[in-house]
Amino acid sequence: MAHPAQRRWYPIAFAVALLVLMPLLVLLASWHEVDRQIWSHLWQTQLPRLIGNTVTLVLGVGIGVTLLGVSLAWLTSLCEFPGRRWLDWALMLPFAIPAYVLAFVFVGLLDFAGPVQSAMREWLGSGVRFPRVRSTAGVIIVLVLVFYPYVYLLARNAFLAQGKGLLEAARTLGHTPWQAFWRVALPVAWPAIGAGLALALMETLADFGAVSVFNFDTFATAIYKTWYGFYSLGSAAQLACLLLFAVMLVLYGERRARGAVRPAVERPRSGALYRLSGLRALAASAWCLLVFACAFVIPMLQLLVWFWQRGRFDLDERYLALILHTLYLGALAALITVAVALLLAFARRQAPTRLMGATVGLANLGYALPGSMLAVAIMLAFSTLDNGLVIPLSTWLGGAGKALLLGSLGALLLAYLIRFLAVAHGPLETSLARIRPSLAQASRSLGVGGVPLFGRLYLPLLMPGVLSAALLVFVDVLKEMPATLLMRPFGWDTLAVRIFEMTSEGEWARAALPALTLVLVGLLPVIVLIRRSAQRIG
Repeated sequence: MAHPAQRRWYPIAFAVALLVLMPLLVLLASWHEVDRQIWSHLWQTQLPRLIGNTVTLVLGVGIGVTLLGVSLAWLTSLCEFPGRRWLDWALMLPFAIPAYVLAFVFVGLLDFAGPVQSAMREWLGSGVRFPRVRSTAGVIIVLVLVFYPYVYLLARNAFLAQGKGLLEAARTLGHTPWQAFWRVALPVAWPAIGAGLALALMETLADFGAVSVFNFDTFATAIYKTWYGFYSLGSAAQLACLLLFAVMLVLYGERRARGAVRPAVERPRSGALYRLSGLRALAASAWCLLVFACAFVIPMLQLLVWFWQRGRFDLDERYLALILHTLYLGALAALITVAVALLLAFARRQAPTRLMGATVGLANLGYALPGSMLAVAIMLAFSTLDNGLVIPLSTWLGGAGKALLLGSLGALLLAYLIRFLAVAHGPLETSLARIRPSLAQASRSLGVGGVPLFGRLYLPLLMPGVLSAALLVFVDVLKEMPATLLMRPFGWDTLAVRIFEMTSEGEWARAALPALTLVLVGLLPVIVLIRRSAQRIG
């Protein structure tokens, strides 16, 4: 039974959880009326291909990020080879590149008219033929290069946390390093690897920009085309339900795959266990350098070349307006999201019950919801409210009788709040857990309570976590494409929307300027991640 002082926190947590669950309820309610003509057309022309493409993409990216992330994590955390110390953190830098940016750089470089194929034809003759860039393999490679850091970061931390005891015990039993990896290190690290894999697969299912560049149809692109092609918000919502089902399958599979394995609790290790030499050391350095070059160095160099060739001429008043819109949306969304996340963190602290824990868990489910799905659900709900309440009320009061919620800035900010609430909640909950309850009790005994207690005690101690949470949300909002593209008010184009427009027309060089801006801003949270990782090891 909750204490009376704890009960006041439940309405806040329940309201936030209901807000997050609202899109799910709206999507489920969309099935009350099915447009048979549209669904018949979808089934005959698109749906089987969408399902096949989605399954292929999930399997390909899942295998790719696991192999890439685990192998790099093993090398940088347990082996000593030339360049390991700087590659250890450099391999996290691809976090800063949005998937749609790497996609158009990949296509622009390797397409038939791109610099690579043009140079090869000059050197080897015009009869040289290359595999098609805009293919299933191409989009899988790009998404693997973008999303492998999820697995790399978590697997690396898991390997470092295993300490020396487990692997040295395996070595004393006669196991080679390869056998120790398969039989000891990998099974113990699997919960962390599974969590990273789940994040990568959810991002794959939610991706809209990269698959659009490759003309590779998935449920995310089908939702957009159904909305703007058939003008059927209901059918788009029903497609979003199928996408949500795929996301839930990924989450369920990840939890089942974790099993009952418990992570190691030994003291973290900072030094390497295996010193590589000769060809092995060369191969390890070459593998890490190859991934780093393909995922970060080459794309950044190509963006700089395009910027100098064409992008710099787009630095005009229109581009400044794009930056202002982007920064305004990011800052406002970060402020709202951090404030709500802070309320949730305090609710969990003040009422540490199972019910509160479950409620806060539901409120953090939004990160698993793709942006396109959120956009459809919120717009469907706001469209119903406009038609059933706002427009009749406005007409009755003598107003213009126009929709106020549909296509509003508030609708877009609501999508950001639901999508990125979990991103802000993590750092805030961690920071709040470090503040001992005795400090608050001592302050109350001195007559300081309520709002003054928050301002004098909690806020100064929480400021690092607040800034980290705000930074993470800010950058995620800047890079978010599907929700912004579908829900932005008229005239509210952002850098991500500009990239989509330019890449849709094949204007790779003109997309370089907003892409470089997003990448440079995206480096900020990556630096925060690197510093936190270094602090854990130290």
